[in-house]
Amino acid sequence: MSDGDGSGPDLGEFIREQRRVGQLSLRKLSELSGISNPYLSQIERGLRRPSAEILQQIARALSISAETLYVRAGILEPRDGSPDLVAEIRRDPHLDEDQKRALVHIYESFRTDHDLRHAPPDDDQPDPTDTPTPASKRRVAESSGRRRG
Repeated sequence: MSDGDGSGPDLGEFIREQRRVGQLSLRKLSELSGISNPYLSQIERGLRRPSAEILQQIARALSISAETLYVRAGILEPRDGSPDLVAEIRRDPHLDEDQKRALVHIYESFRTDHDLRHAPPDDDQPDPTDTPTPASKRRVAESSGRRRG
């Protein structure tokens, strides 16, 4: 019964999927969020449009950001561009400076690795996917040995 604002079945299906990913029963989510089991069921089926406060309680219980649910519910517009994860890590009051540095370092190394693997091929550099594997070397050696005999 969605009125086209993104708060109907799509939001409910998303919440249900997040609950399943977290391996939570509807009853357990109800306990963790402080929201009645029947009301949660109605939200998941798209029959109720939860308030921002209810979405925040659900997000906290599911360990996801409330912003994610607000966007799904049509309360907030999606952010333009990509999120600034490094800034978010540095702002986190629950991490000490060493932890923040470590997380930023790991994140940036993953991004660099991703960028290198998905960069357009450079004609001057050998393609790393062309590097022979031990199995392919064995096949080449076996096939060249057969040709000589």
